Amino acid sequence: MNALHSTIRHSTVFDHPEMDNHENVVFVRDRDTGLSAIIAVHDTTLGPALGGCRVWPYGNPYDALTDALRLSRGMTYKNALAGLDLGGGKAVIIADPRKDKTAGMMEAFGRHVDRLSGTYITAEDVGVSPQDMEAVARQTNHVRGTSATGLGDPSPYTALGVFEGIRAAVRHVFGSDSLEGRTASVQGLGHVGFDVARMLHEAGARLIVSDIHAPAVLRTVEAFGAATADPAQAHMVEADLFVPCALGAGLNAGTVPQIRARIVAGAANNQLQTPGDGVALKQRGILYAPDYAINAGGVISIALATPGSNDALVREKTVAIGDTLAAIFERAAQQETTPESIADAMAEERLAQSGKD
Repeated sequence: MNALHSTIRHSTVFDHPEMDNHENVVFVRDRDTGLSAIIAVHDTTLGPALGGCRVWPYGNPYDALTDALRLSRGMTYKNALAGLDLGGGKAVIIADPRKDKTAGMMEAFGRHVDRLSGTYITAEDVGVSPQDMEAVARQTNHVRGTSATGLGDPSPYTALGVFEGIRAAVRHVFGSDSLEGRTASVQGLGHVGFDVARMLHEAGARLIVSDIHAPAVLRTVEAFGAATADPAQAHMVEADLFVPCALGAGLNAGTVPQIRARIVAGAANNQLQTPGDGVALKQRGILYAPDYAINAGGVISIALATPGSNDALVREKTVAIGDTLAAIFERAAQQETTPESIADAMAEERLAQSGKD
């Protein structure tokens, strides 16, 4: 029995706590390239399931399955809240992106995506570069974020949406969206995190940055004169903003009591380990920007861009993320509930309405 089966056998996919009525979960292998991946299609009510492919060295296949299920559900809500006619899906490849990933592996992944006949459309995510997506595109047309499908790398648009969401959060908490003199702890300095740090710096914010990859930290320090922190303690530093742009589940029972910022607003997916962690943030007077609302710029760019077009519409829709979050914050304040519960309700309202059409 292989490792995948031995790890998952004690809890079937159908009994998994994150299953949430997923329509399709596919386990794929390619012996020649070493590919081990999971593709999860959560919901196609609004259209084909669009969501990125993540390459990460998961500790075990069960963790990879959990990530795929949580991320794909998040994409359903993200696409619905962004007003896109797309469902939610996600893929994870179990590999170290710096050591194991090859063009052949990504091409093999593309062949498996193609077998799903367009019910799942893939794109870039953590551990995947624009060049990797070009390799996937050599094997399937069901891919976005490539030079042939529009604007290429979606990460600048994700960063733009996060920045606009941060401004909305700052305005809600402090009465002005000015970032001049504000302190931001940015955790994770990949494509998106670095760009968010750049925009914060240009807006006058003081940066404290962290990443598990030392060269990324050095690059940011040299570019923006940022201070540094241990990535495991980035949430603990005294700051106006905590900006998580790394992996999910970073807001949990251990970290939430330690946060010293007034606002948590960043690009990472699935930041809350449990719904209770969102409640705990609210009880501590910390404003949380729901992750799938604030980080939707990338999916907007890959959904709306067309070959040869400019990015005017994409930028307009991405900048509007700030307006969406402002509405979420206001409605949450009026109803004395958490912002993420309002974001969920708004997404579910759209899904329910589509089901009646």
